[in-house]
Amino acid sequence: MDNGYEAAQQQRNWLERLGARIPGFKGYQDRELRRDVDRMQREHISRELGTLKGAVRTSARDYTDAGQIGVLHVFDRLDRKLDGLSQAIRFTDYGASGLFDVVKIMDAELAKLYEFDLSFLEDVSALRSEIGAIPAPGSGDLQAAAGAVQSRLDAMASRWDERKTLVGNVVQSSS
Repeated sequence: MDNGYEAAQQQRNWLERLGARIPGFKGYQDRELRRDVDRMQREHISRELGTLKGAVRTSARDYTDAGQIGVLHVFDRLDRKLDGLSQAIRFTDYGASGLFDVVKIMDAELAKLYEFDLSFLEDVSALRSEIGAIPAPGSGDLQAAAGAVQSRLDAMASRWDERKTLVGNVVQSSS
């Protein structure tokens, strides 16, 4: 996703553009637009993680079909971690943190937040590759591959927690 805020601004209808000329309304409208863009970015990342969860379940089915049910706990753990991260991203409510209540958010600070979200999508892409490297039953080291996926998920969860700090810094710098 590129700078979704600018794209959303350009897609406003004539009534929204007219409302932007009313004193005080533009700040409200911009805050709402930023909330919407943030929500859309988080939902996009969450959906991407959901597709990866489907890939993990497909691998688990392959192992079940091969009669190797003793390793299903590995897939269950990955499934739960993916689900937890996806839900944390989807339901994080930054609107209440004050980020979007500030009428004038410094563009440089907001750019850092968007840059973080884009870099997080790169992490999702790397995770996709690691999940794709999970071997078929009997053709590789499942534990090593699953360990790499789990490590990536743990690192991504920690990075997502860092986003809260980044949001706090944006709020402080724009006050």
